[in-house]
Amino acid sequence: MKLTLSWLKDHLDTDATLAEIVDTLNMIGLEVEHLDDKSRFAPFTIARVLTAEKHPDADKLKVLTVDAGDGRPVQVVCGAPNARAGMIGAFAAPGTYVPGIDLELSVGKIRGVESFGMMCSERELEMSDDHQGIIDLPDDAPVGTSFSAYAGLDDPVIEIGLTPNRPDCTGIHGIARDLAAAGLGTLKKVPAGPVTGDGACPVGVTIAAPDLCPGFALRLVRGVSNGPSPQWMQQRLIAIGLRPINALVDITNYVTFGWGRPLHVFDAGKVAGDLVVRRAQNGETILGLDGRDYTLTGDMCVIADDNGPESIAGIMGGEHSGCDENTTDVLIESALWNPRNVARTGRDLGIITDARYRFERGVDPEFMVPGLELATRMVLDLCGGTPSEMRVEGYKGHEPKRVSFPFAEVGRLTGADVDRAESTSILESLGFAVDASGETADVTVPSWRPDIEGKADLVEEIMRIHGVGRIAPVPLARLDGVPDRILTTSQVRTRDARRALAARGMMEAVSWSFIPAAHAEAFGGGAVALKLSNPISEEMSDMRPSLLPGLLAAAQRNANVGHGDVALFEVAGIYLGDAPGDQRRVAGGIRRGTAKLIGPGRAWDGHADAVDVFDAKADALAALEAAGAPVDKVQIERGAPDWYHPGRSGVIKLGPKMVLGHFGAFHPRTLETLDVKGPVCGFELFLDAIPEPKRKATRTRPRLDVSPYQAVTRDFAFVVDAGVAANELMRAVSSADKQLIAGVNVFDVFEGASLGEGRKSVALEVEIQPTERTLTDEDFEALSGKIVASVEKATGGVLRS
Repeated sequence: MKLTLSWLKDHLDTDATLAEIVDTLNMIGLEVEHLDDKSRFAPFTIARVLTAEKHPDADKLKVLTVDAGDGRPVQVVCGAPNARAGMIGAFAAPGTYVPGIDLELSVGKIRGVESFGMMCSERELEMSDDHQGIIDLPDDAPVGTSFSAYAGLDDPVIEIGLTPNRPDCTGIHGIARDLAAAGLGTLKKVPAGPVTGDGACPVGVTIAAPDLCPGFALRLVRGVSNGPSPQWMQQRLIAIGLRPINALVDITNYVTFGWGRPLHVFDAGKVAGDLVVRRAQNGETILGLDGRDYTLTGDMCVIADDNGPESIAGIMGGEHSGCDENTTDVLIESALWNPRNVARTGRDLGIITDARYRFERGVDPEFMVPGLELATRMVLDLCGGTPSEMRVEGYKGHEPKRVSFPFAEVGRLTGADVDRAESTSILESLGFAVDASGETADVTVPSWRPDIEGKADLVEEIMRIHGVGRIAPVPLARLDGVPDRILTTSQVRTRDARRALAARGMMEAVSWSFIPAAHAEAFGGGAVALKLSNPISEEMSDMRPSLLPGLLAAAQRNANVGHGDVALFEVAGIYLGDAPGDQRRVAGGIRRGTAKLIGPGRAWDGHADAVDVFDAKADALAALEAAGAPVDKVQIERGAPDWYHPGRSGVIKLGPKMVLGHFGAFHPRTLETLDVKGPVCGFELFLDAIPEPKRKATRTRPRLDVSPYQAVTRDFAFVVDAGVAANELMRAVSSADKQLIAGVNVFDVFEGASLGEGRKSVALEVEIQPTERTLTDEDFEALSGKIVASVEKATGGVLRS
């Protein structure tokens, strides 16, 4: 919402400075996003052209002698066709920044003649698009004074970032009301007395869709003269970014921004028959005022005549019935429209207008008629004409909301001490009617505040005017004893998994919960229960059954702009169905290219290996351990989901049935479906599947199982069938002697013709931890025999010779 300072003072009688106004707006919740103080126009002065001679070396240039009022004429080279001796215009001296052409002037030579400044056109001073000639001022213009002050270019522009709950401040009058309530002046009354009409309005109105149009007011004005609007009005519209069109259209824009009351004007000579407010017919078209054709649907509301739609209700008028310089009779319309319907129609048609901005937020219903009276009076003042009587259809009046308001709510909700008299005064200054009886008041909400629903809203109104900065800071009270934990188990696991993955060099991502149907199907989803009934787009049609599609797409987007080595993770929810238990808490991550964990996998010669299944496994186990899973008891098995490579993936289990997650390199078919190029590996962990940890005593006890003897490692290589999983070998070795064997790790796998068809060699590192005494060679020989026997019995493997 933009406004100029002078425009604000038309609604607010105040002596406050610009800085005070800006500070107060911020204080009361109307945040000032930008302030243009127009100081860039200060250097321009009014100057007189003393002489104008033809340039000696250019037919279209003139050499001027210019008096800027200081008694020292300067030479200026000018190419304007209207430059002549005796004229008065706007002069810019060397060193002046000219905003219209984004140029800082300097002394220069033009075709061999020096020029000390320039005479400016309206475009160069951002007054209009006219640059055919320099500004030509009246003879009584004061030479030597500020041109910006003379032309009104020194009027600061304030831009406010409105929140959707403040439709009353889409007009300058509503902003002025808030400033007056904050003590910054007095609100001026709306000059909207009734206009006496000459006869009934000859154009009838029928509301065929009362649910979309609660009220419609119309008036005919005959004999208007529709030329350019006054300069002061044009300057204000230009200052807030609007292009002046003609007096009738500019008046509607002026009322829209001044009082938050959108209007529309029809050329009465182009309207056939009476007006009907109805739903559009499917396939009907209308040529909008923006020159574009729009195809309408049956959910949209239009104002139509015998020829068809003439206006898209609440959004934009039609080109056919628009007003131009030939308009002599005009219909002025002021109506109320269903906010939801306006918002949906504007979104479906892709139209953003000032009228839509206000109607979809809600305009003041009680200002429908005064707004039409105000616009009529401005039309009569600027364009002349004879008005008819007003025709009002459908409006049944406004039923105000009433709120029972205990004054003690202010202190209870904010801690601020605001007495009853001040609370009442603030509410009344904002337009609320307060009927106080004892400690509770019956508050009537004004028609322009549809956002007020209950007591808390009234407290907010009181506090933003009283001053949120006046709330005294109060320290939190100390609690006796140690409080119970605040975070749930799920929250703790989420936090710890995030920290662990971030510590492994991965970047956290936040992806959409909605993904394309093809991506959902590739990751086990795509069921009807997971499809959205009203998706934002076709690319967001399904709830995600996995975090991996979003992470893979993000990695590919990075690769497309040159960042191919990325490691991403996310901890969020996935959706496997519509039952309450089908939403899972998951930690997922991917690595692409050579984005290995710093350290392992990177050689000293600078060569970097591509990520593989073991990187994904390490990430998964690290995140599980951080989340509290007993990783020393988990089992790695085959059988990962189909989106992984069948030979380069695994499932993490705790026992035969409890699945904690899966990891691996992705299947080429999956990467092709998502249009992702590898190498890529990833994992997904079900944090909610981790068993709840047992409650442990808070009293710390010393560990008594720490061995004083040195641990020893021994390597074994077993030849087994190619189908034997490594974890089977590891379990067999561990079970050989559970007291001495502390750990088993695979460090090599070999397959070759020397071993025979369908055979492989798996090398294991076994950690042996004595607890009672130092082991002898005989002890190691006996343990080795147990290990070989256990492996042979469990897997059929033999020790490789």
